Amino acid sequence: MLLTFIKPCLVLAGRGRAYLRPQRLLWALLLLVAAAAALDFKSIIGLATERYGARGTQMMTEWSELIAKSKDLSEPEKLEEVNNFMNRRIAFEDDIKVWGTKDYWATPLESLGRGAGDCEDYSIAKYVTLLQMGVPNNKLRLIYVRARMGSSSAAPTQAHMVLGYFENPEDEPVILDNLISSIRPAARRRDLTPVFSFNSDGLWAGAGSDAKGDPTARLSLWRGVIDRMSQDGVNLTPGVVVAKK
Repeated sequence: MLLTFIKPCLVLAGRGRAYLRPQRLLWALLLLVAAAAALDFKSIIGLATERYGARGTQMMTEWSELIAKSKDLSEPEKLEEVNNFMNRRIAFEDDIKVWGTKDYWATPLESLGRGAGDCEDYSIAKYVTLLQMGVPNNKLRLIYVRARMGSSSAAPTQAHMVLGYFENPEDEPVILDNLISSIRPAARRRDLTPVFSFNSDGLWAGAGSDAKGDPTARLSLWRGVIDRMSQDGVNLTPGVVVAKK
């Protein structure tokens, strides 16, 4: 059975013969990868310009600059940079208003180009960006939660998505959310109840550590956004995002 998400999301208020030594060979390969990535960003920026005009150019240029400047940052610093970047540049809007359909998962190019999206769009954009920054895939999961609307335990809940970062697989994650600006441990987000989580490698019940299957086979909207990211020039593979040539 293909799974889809229940709407609505919550609203946000507000890199002779001569032989290369192994180390030098590795360095040369890294330089080639970095050069290829720079060329591909030019293509992505061009695509954004075609679709979204000056705003698309600006947003994709800022996105590429964010990723480029992250190489010397620690992982916690990368989380902060990405969380703030996306929360400040994407305004919360329901899918029906942005895309004319009840449920649509946008690519980072689409979310930043439009400058609007809902909780899934924030989470996907943060996930893809952190992968681009070199954060390992096994440390990141998109987490589907029920979010309590109010302080009472009896308050109603709504469907919501956040991004979780696990320093180690068995650790408690910290949560990147469009609802609040700070990144907090899951234990401090008692308003959120995890239902299932996933990334490009697997699907988990709740926020547990045992994978339950291939997410692209069970999440129709996730499969769709992966396909469109490929068209945008961004491919997801385990632990890395590589722009298409």
